[in-house]
Amino acid sequence: MTGDPRHFESIGNRLGFRPVPSGDDEIRLVWRGGRFPALLCLGIACFLLLLSVPVFRAILAQGLDSAVGNLWYFPAMNVVLFGVVVFLLTLKRVIRIDRLAGKVHLSRSSLFMRRRLTLEFDEVRAVRLGEDQVYSGFAVAGSTAGQKSFPARSLRLLLAGSRSVLLDRGGGRRLDELAARIGRFMDKPVEGVPPGSPPASGGG
Repeated sequence: MTGDPRHFESIGNRLGFRPVPSGDDEIRLVWRGGRFPALLCLGIACFLLLLSVPVFRAILAQGLDSAVGNLWYFPAMNVVLFGVVVFLLTLKRVIRIDRLAGKVHLSRSSLFMRRRLTLEFDEVRAVRLGEDQVYSGFAVAGSTAGQKSFPARSLRLLLAGSRSVLLDRGGGRRLDELAARIGRFMDKPVEGVPPGSPPASGGG
């Protein structure tokens, strides 16, 4: 194994990989997150341009010491919003299962980083379809007050010992079909975990 499975845990409750065309000896799944919030930020940024452009031109003409200089935060907010849009649009995860090479390749990338994980088929003992406990809300000053956990269906590759690698989260039949397909493709058993069972530990 090359890489750290903990880098592929998700703080969100859902992922939702989509299959892309590939040969008979390969499964390729792609997830692109943040499309809706990216478009929302883009809309707000474009609206703010109506204020930011005149303010920026006035600041260039009159300087920051002028009355209009107090509105410097409008152009600054515009730059930040466009940066958030670019970051969200570059979020991407890819799962590639290569039967000829006998390897599973996972990659996670964004504007600022890129992570990779490679597993041999022999390192995977089973495919697990079960539940993860994910959290909603935020901790304040190190406190867990306000955090609530709830179960989310997950698809994982079980490794030796208690380690596992998260592949996907979601609901409905999509995850069932994906688990069955990956199990057949890798010739590994598929474990269905009853609701309420303890989740597999992720990469620890």
